[in-house]
Amino acid sequence: MSSPSRSGVFDQAADDRVEQFTESISFDHRLYRHDITGSIAHAQMLAQVGVLTAAESLQIEEALRAIEVEFDEGRFPFRRELEDVHMHIESALIERLGDVGRKLHTGRSRNDQVSTDLRLWTRDAIDEIVLLLRGVQAAFVGRCDADMDVVLPAYTHMQRAQPVPAPHYWLAYCEKLERDISRLLDCRRRVNVCSLGVAAVAGTSIAIDREDVAKRLGFEGVAANSIDVSSDRDFAIEFTFALTLIAEHLSTWAEEWILWSTVEFGFIRLPQQFCTGSSIMPQKINPDVLELIRGKTARAVGGLQTLLVLVKGLPLAYNRDLQEDKPPLFDVFDSVRACLQLAAPMVAGAELQRARIGEGLERGYLDATTLMEFLIKEGIPQRTAHHLVGALVGKAMSRNVPLAELTLEELQEVDQRLDARIYAILGVENALAAFTSYGSAAPQEVRNQVLAWKKRLSPRG
Repeated sequence: MSSPSRSGVFDQAADDRVEQFTESISFDHRLYRHDITGSIAHAQMLAQVGVLTAAESLQIEEALRAIEVEFDEGRFPFRRELEDVHMHIESALIERLGDVGRKLHTGRSRNDQVSTDLRLWTRDAIDEIVLLLRGVQAAFVGRCDADMDVVLPAYTHMQRAQPVPAPHYWLAYCEKLERDISRLLDCRRRVNVCSLGVAAVAGTSIAIDREDVAKRLGFEGVAANSIDVSSDRDFAIEFTFALTLIAEHLSTWAEEWILWSTVEFGFIRLPQQFCTGSSIMPQKINPDVLELIRGKTARAVGGLQTLLVLVKGLPLAYNRDLQEDKPPLFDVFDSVRACLQLAAPMVAGAELQRARIGEGLERGYLDATTLMEFLIKEGIPQRTAHHLVGALVGKAMSRNVPLAELTLEELQEVDQRLDARIYAILGVENALAAFTSYGSAAPQEVRNQVLAWKKRLSPRG
């Protein structure tokens, strides 16, 4: 049987190798619900404008619902010669309804049908990812009260920099994920435009009502240019870009916790149900899930690159190249979704190693910047204060002691203006208490931010 997409103009059947090469049912079958949803809305609109009778529209809807159940239950048969999910569903409809089923494709093309299905799928995918991101944020915020007493060294260049409460770290990831959510919601506005009814490229002479279809499908508007919309995949690329940034953020978190879980750091104990062992070394508890989250970021970046290259230089309007948009889009979505599903329980289940963190907290001169700022407030120019504190750190390093253990005599060897008052601002706890600026690691400021996040994530927030 030749493909239904081959009209009477052909006098030869398609080569078997062509059918195998051009099929997409192996991956686009996951669009079946969206294709059926779009087809039902199209049929209802055709009845509204008089192309179908109300009875015919109802027949089509009932048959499509039955086909959907077959897909749901895994009973729907796939045939390679039918190419894609759209032709499979239409062929099954015609087998059930005959000429009534043949009327459904009036006023539309597979070009706008594919675009509409993909927009519906992408809209649902965005909503799912946003919910998962909220879950990861909730896991981080859920740790904050219990971890408020833990002070961590913040790093720049992977060198110890300044002290911060542990919740300040957790909320940093919440902020990243919030930007991800904002990007997704912004992308959703451009996704939520109805393509159906632009037909192949120039529209249709059938008196259809595109606004009616858009309302039935929950779209905020209809695409204005039939040439543009049949080839537009900006929304898919934009969604993939947003997913890739999410993957990058998760990869940063994964890398950090992989380091923190090492013997060398010893900051955190990962939940063992998210770790694996070694085939030869019995002592190993490996952070494989975090490593795979880091690794799957490469797949996301690769998928995004594939889509960008795919559309480079395509002439208007639809080209069959665009069939290749779905495998990378689906793969990136599946990868990021899986990472987010694991991230939330990992965040919630990890344990900070308080004793190990505390025993090394005074190493690394985390109070040096606070000392410099104290000198600035005493009237010493910033660059001068910066140099003075550097000299003090050098002296402390030569003795392998923290700044607070330098004697007053040693302090005044560097600068006679230094006096005993500086001891009141040295040490991690004093350095932490000195912060005052909005968004800083000041304990009260962090508590305020935690409360703000709790409100934001609450159902009534």
